[in-house]
Amino acid sequence: MDSEQRQFLTLALLPSRLTAEQAGWVLGFQKHEVSILISAGLLKPLGHPAANAPKYFSTLELNRLKEDLKWLSRATDAIHDYWKGGNGKKLHRESDTDRAA
Repeated sequence: MDSEQRQFLTLALLPSRLTAEQAGWVLGFQKHEVSILISAGLLKPLGHPAANAPKYFSTLELNRLKEDLKWLSRATDAIHDYWKGGNGKKLHRESDTDRAA
């Protein structure tokens, strides 16, 4: 945990709207995993941001989610499935390349 993250998480009162990185800190996920959770439909940003726009999240909702064991389990599974699928595709492409050579 870096000093910025530690300082943020020890604030007495968090802001009502958090960035993707801060949302990850609150939930215990990495910043890049937040986008995976959004894609899986497990995390919803505030408003209707464009695909390439910064995403903001409700502190109230994040606090509710971090207490929900079923949600945490589904979110963790979604992260595992994402990397398992990505790694499987990569391995499959490498084996196809080996056969062609």
